[in-house]
Amino acid sequence: MASIGITGVQPGFGEPVPGGEPEGVAERYEGGEGRSSGSVLRLTLATFIENKLAVAGIAILLLLVLFCFLGPHIYVTNQKTVNPVFSNYAPSGRHLLGTDSEGFDVLGRLMVAGQSSIEIGMAAGVAAAIFGTLYGAVSAVAGGILDAVMMRVVDALYSLPSLFLLILLSTIFSPNLPLMIGVLSFIAWLGPARLVRGEALTLRTREYVQAVKVAGGTQRRIVLRHIVPNAIGTIMVNTSFLIADAILALAALSYLGLGLPDTTPTWGGMLSNGVNVIFDGYWWQIYPAGVAIVLTVIAFNFIGDALRDSLDVRLQRR
Repeated sequence: MASIGITGVQPGFGEPVPGGEPEGVAERYEGGEGRSSGSVLRLTLATFIENKLAVAGIAILLLLVLFCFLGPHIYVTNQKTVNPVFSNYAPSGRHLLGTDSEGFDVLGRLMVAGQSSIEIGMAAGVAAAIFGTLYGAVSAVAGGILDAVMMRVVDALYSLPSLFLLILLSTIFSPNLPLMIGVLSFIAWLGPARLVRGEALTLRTREYVQAVKVAGGTQRRIVLRHIVPNAIGTIMVNTSFLIADAILALAALSYLGLGLPDTTPTWGGMLSNGVNVIFDGYWWQIYPAGVAIVLTVIAFNFIGDALRDSLDVRLQRR
C-alpha cells in the first residue's frame, strides 16, 4: 500500500506550500486557534469599525486635533499680549466667540488651550500606562514577598483621595508642563498596575511561560516578551480611559487655580476665568471651553469602549 505523504492531503485543504502549511489552513480554522494573525487583526478592525460610537469618537477626536493644532495657523490671533481695551467683547464678525476679561480672542485661546490640554492628557495617560504595566507585570512575575510589598504600596496610594493627592502635589511643586504630566501620571498608574498584575497572574501559568523558565529565560524576558504583549488589549483599553481622566483632572486643577500659569492656557483655566464673570452674562467665556472638555472626554471614552469590545473575542463577530 502506498504511503500517504504531504501531497496526499485530503481535498479541500489547499495545495501544499514549500516550507509552510497548505493554503487554506487558516481559513479552515477561522473560528478557532488555527486562524492566522492577519485574519485576527482584520476581525478586530471590522468589529471596531462596526461600532458607530467608535467611528464618532475617532471623528470627534480628529476634528479637535485639527481645530487645536491647525486652527491657529488659519485663524491667527494674539494670545501673548494682554489688551484690556478689547476686554469682554461679545461675539462678532471680528471676534467669532468674543473676547475674555484680558482682551484675548476666545476662539483663538480655545485652540491654544486645547494644545496643552490634549498634550498633557495624552502624555500623562501614556506614561501612567507604561509605568503601571511594567510595575504590575514585574510584581506578578516576581511573586512572593516582593509581590506582596509592591501591591501594598499600590493599596496605600489607592487609599488616598485622588483629588487631595493632586492638590497636594500641585502645591508642593512649581506648576509647569513636565511636572504637571508627572503629577497626573503619579495618581493614574495605580489602575493599570492592578489590571496588568491580574492579567499577568493568569499568563504566568501558561505553558509557553513555563517553557521559558525551564529554558533559563530571565524574568525581564518573560515580562517584556510574553506578559506585556499578551496583555496589550487590556493596556490599550485602559490607556484610552487614562487619557480622558487626565484631561478631566487637569481641568479640575486649573479650575481650582492650581494648574499651569496663565502663560500656558488650558481649557480648565478658561473655565476658571469665566466663572468670575458668570453673573455678567458673558456666556462665551464659559461654554466653549466646557463643551471642548466634554467632547474630548466623550471621544476617548467611545474609543475605549469600542476597543474593549473589539479585543474581546466573546463579542467579536464570527
